[in-house]
Amino acid sequence: MNMNKVCFITAVNDEVKYEECKFYINNLEIPEDIKIEFVAIRKAESIASAYNDAMNKSDAKYKVYLHQDTFIINKKFIYLILDLFKNNKIGMIGVAGGRGIDDTGIWSKFSEVITRVYDTGDPGYIHLLSYGKIDGQYEKVDIIDGLIMITQYDIKWREDIFKGWHFYDASQSREFKNRGYEVIVPRQDNVWCIHDCGNVDMNMYEENRKIFVGEYIKENM
Repeated sequence: MNMNKVCFITAVNDEVKYEECKFYINNLEIPEDIKIEFVAIRKAESIASAYNDAMNKSDAKYKVYLHQDTFIINKKFIYLILDLFKNNKIGMIGVAGGRGIDDTGIWSKFSEVITRVYDTGDPGYIHLLSYGKIDGQYEKVDIIDGLIMITQYDIKWREDIFKGWHFYDASQSREFKNRGYEVIVPRQDNVWCIHDCGNVDMNMYEENRKIFVGEYIKENM
């Protein structure tokens, strides 16, 4: 495991978006002792399978799993995540998440949402999604959104049960928490990311929601 490397991992099906994503990463401030690398997985059957493939290809201790349409705009990003990861209890960091989920499994509608990210959910418009107050350095959450998921430990993604592009993030959040790690959303004095997602493909959303509920919610109720 290379303690001085940060790997940026992306499932790619739009080369133009991915090049823009890399443009922002290449303009980050990088500590002298840190190397960065890119791992792109193309023609993946699911995000979970893509992320497992990429995880196994890289020896970096720190891995940043991000969508091809996530653009990191805070140039101090690497310094900020490395500072947070000095706490070895923190397993995974995101910029949008929620505390408390009900038996639907949909954290963004039925939990205490803690989010700070620029979003283009309405095509042609960019707006700040900012919910929840973080008084300290971070807040612990139950689930983070998959737009960006930053880890300092390798835990296998559940490609065995999740196909397609939904609920892999909720699943991985639970996998980290089940192993005793904290999943957090940090205080962002300067916003870290833009998520240029536009309209979201909802194919297989409901199928994966039911799988998530069966695997992680019902067993705990």
